[in-house]
Amino acid sequence: MPEKRTYTYEAMFLIGQAAAADLAGVIEHIKEIMARGHAEIIAMRKWDERRLAYEIKKQKRGLYILCYFKAANTDLPHIERDCNLSEKVLRALILRCDHLTMDEMAAADGREALDTEAKLRAKAMAEAPAPQPEPVPAAADTEDEEA
Repeated sequence: MPEKRTYTYEAMFLIGQAAAADLAGVIEHIKEIMARGHAEIIAMRKWDERRLAYEIKKQKRGLYILCYFKAANTDLPHIERDCNLSEKVLRALILRCDHLTMDEMAAADGREALDTEAKLRAKAMAEAPAPQPEPVPAAADTEDEEA
């Protein structure tokens, strides 16, 4: 059995555009994945939202979320497995983060901005009018056109 050591990691999550519409749900999903892997989140922020170079699971756009966390090296395979099994996470890249200090990671924390954006997106979705179906022409209208 490998020796259990705690390291700091950085993870980049790629979220599909369909799932990113519910940003609050995505944030909670990532927190849940980290909690199941016994990881302590140091910082999390939105990195970018852009068009993908190629389609991934029929998604053309994606939202990137950057997360710094501390976890035991023995728990990392569980986190990676949960990311691979997740339907919301299209891709995940997890690397050891020895090049940054704890202060630099904490300075990159954008959870407040992420929560604010999630609330704004939810408000915009609630205020958006539902698409109205086009009216179906009556049978009398189609008969007049044929004659």
